[in-house]
Amino acid sequence: MPESVLQQQVEEVLDDIRPNIEAHGGGVELVSVSDDGIVEVRLKGACRGCPMSELTLRLGIEQVLRESLPEVKEVRSVD
Repeated sequence: MPESVLQQQVEEVLDDIRPNIEAHGGGVELVSVSDDGIVEVRLKGACRGCPMSELTLRLGIEQVLRESLPEVKEVRSVD
């Protein structure tokens, strides 16, 4: 299945914020983007199991994605 335009845009935004996450030993992988604006990501490295990972997800990843792409409604972490 070809990538949607929104999926490509989400990946571009993630590329912009990955260096900040990687600087702390973590990582983020795009899993999927639904047609209704739900983005699923997998936190990797030091982010997995970190007590601050929920803040990273909500105040970092989700906030930046929603500010950059109004189509994004929610970001969820999956294993």
